Amino acid sequence: MVKVVVCGAAGGIGQPLSLLLKQSDLITHLALYDVVNAPGVAADLSHINSKSQVSGHGKGDMDAALKDAHTVVIPAGVPRKPGMTRDDLFKINAGIVRDLAEGVAKNCPGAFVLVISNPVNSTVPIVCEVLKKHGVWDPKKVFGISTLDGVRSSRFVSEVKPSLDPKSTRVTVIGGHSGVTIVPLLSQIPGHFAKNLSQEKLDALTHRIQYGGDEVVKAKDGAGSATLSMAHAGARFTLTLLEATISHTAGLVESTYVSLHADADSTASFRHKTGLDYFAQDIEFGPEGVHRIVPLPDLSTYEQTLLDAAIPELKVNIAKGASFITDSA
Repeated sequence: MVKVVVCGAAGGIGQPLSLLLKQSDLITHLALYDVVNAPGVAADLSHINSKSQVSGHGKGDMDAALKDAHTVVIPAGVPRKPGMTRDDLFKINAGIVRDLAEGVAKNCPGAFVLVISNPVNSTVPIVCEVLKKHGVWDPKKVFGISTLDGVRSSRFVSEVKPSLDPKSTRVTVIGGHSGVTIVPLLSQIPGHFAKNLSQEKLDALTHRIQYGGDEVVKAKDGAGSATLSMAHAGARFTLTLLEATISHTAGLVESTYVSLHADADSTASFRHKTGLDYFAQDIEFGPEGVHRIVPLPDLSTYEQTLLDAAIPELKVNIAKGASFITDSA
């Protein structure tokens, strides 16, 4: 049985994410957990004629939802509002993510954990520190879903150059999952895409990728943040992971925010140079989760400048997440 749990399933991301996952034949049991409305969402989805069983779990029923899960996807938390940065979300979402990680450690310690809850740069270290505390941490199995940055990049690049198909044009995005920590490697797009852009256009495109979420927050005018596009990105990442771990499909690659200890030998030099323990980078999936972290390509001078700016911010974000658990131990 392949049980996938969505924690925060009744929310703006959780509902469309659950709908997309319900369509997969790789999932036999889709368990939906939320403090409100999860049974209703589950009843609705259960009428869809795909193979998976759906169960709904409300407040007080987290253990049953998580029990024996293969994969746990966490979009739980509050959305960003106008003027709110991802870091502003920390105080609210950190406690939610901590409690869910405790539930994972207790009920499904071997599960793959996919974190959407922002700020991802900090919430992933929170999950890892909780699992470490319980002696069940496997760095190959915890992921921050930064996939939306790549999804946006592919779309925005195609708007600059319409001959590029947004579905097939893949953009590697490294660093983290907020603002200045998002570093799109536009120099890797075939056809000298980046070199053919003026500096002004390159700056504008990079800024749009880094702060694309702000476009949505502003456009929704107080009614929420990026939910539908994030659900798409979250489902894409989850299904790719399942293809690798259940179907054993080899060679699948996505950018994701992970502990660099998931491939400690190949990242040792980078960790020593930067002082970072977590980083968004291309990873190749395997049955164990992270099969390998793909080495960074040669960066352009412009991209190296972006990375240099990202590293100090990442250090602060990571320390903030880790200390939320370690300082309260």
